Amino acid sequence: MALGPDSPGSRVLEVLTGSPFGFQLINGTLPFFDPFGWDPETGLTAALDLLGFACLRSDGDTAADAEHRLREAAAEGPVLVGPLEMGLLWREPGSGTAVGADHYVLVVEVDADTVVFHDPHGHPWATLPMSDFLTAWRAEEIGYVERPFVLRSRFTRIRDTTAAQALRASLPGAVRLLEACESGVPAGMSPESLGGGAGLERLADLVAQGLDEDIRGMMARFSVRAGTRRLSDAAVCLAGLGHAGPAEVLTRQARILGALQFPLITEDDVALAAGLRRLAPTYTELREALAKDLAAEGDARTG
Repeated sequence: MALGPDSPGSRVLEVLTGSPFGFQLINGTLPFFDPFGWDPETGLTAALDLLGFACLRSDGDTAADAEHRLREAAAEGPVLVGPLEMGLLWREPGSGTAVGADHYVLVVEVDADTVVFHDPHGHPWATLPMSDFLTAWRAEEIGYVERPFVLRSRFTRIRDTTAAQALRASLPGAVRLLEACESGVPAGMSPESLGGGAGLERLADLVAQGLDEDIRGMMARFSVRAGTRRLSDAAVCLAGLGHAGPAEVLTRQARILGALQFPLITEDDVALAAGLRRLAPTYTELREALAKDLAAEGDARTG
């Protein structure tokens, strides 16, 4: 939405962030189907650079400063705001509690005391009083936020590139993200955190021991479906680039992960743990398949 007619679409953007290429079990308990040590801020920066866009990113300590920056930016054009605390956006019955769920929205207008925004979760032209919006925007429960009130504005193309070119340029980075699962705990993460296959094996153990109900709820509401969508998007994009082998692995991953939604909500933990263990070795398979393709392309160029 922020990039307008130059946007390659949500599927390509998701892949360019790097989000499909890994799994992480934060603190040894919290599962996300995205790369070890990755977060959306890292992903957004990568995607914009790959697409040849620049923007003005700012953050700050005080709500008054944040409101001032938002009003100024929204007067010039659309503003990507986030991360926000999704539980405090007051869009649905039951909202109003911080749950540590990060989210981004596109602010399109700020009037006297109301923020108007498009929410990609399915709420176009949503509104919130400024005070409530600022409370959500502070994102106090979002672990990777170093300074609150992050916004991005003034999106400008600085380099012409196609979606296919951007995707091809992202693939060496995808291999590095997959390697991160196997090369120790990234800086800033707790030593109990695990990535890739090791993380999935540990999660399967937690399921077998009796999965915490908050973790089960988070997986059922978000992480499984988001992870499946990301893997499916990556499969389509890589197949379009001619990377049939990696695309096959991604499709297989998506099918395994998507099939876990039913045993997750029905508490068939034997089937859930078994599915997680089937998924565990596929991240190494994906890394090897993608690295092999990139090496073959390099040999073809130099040969």
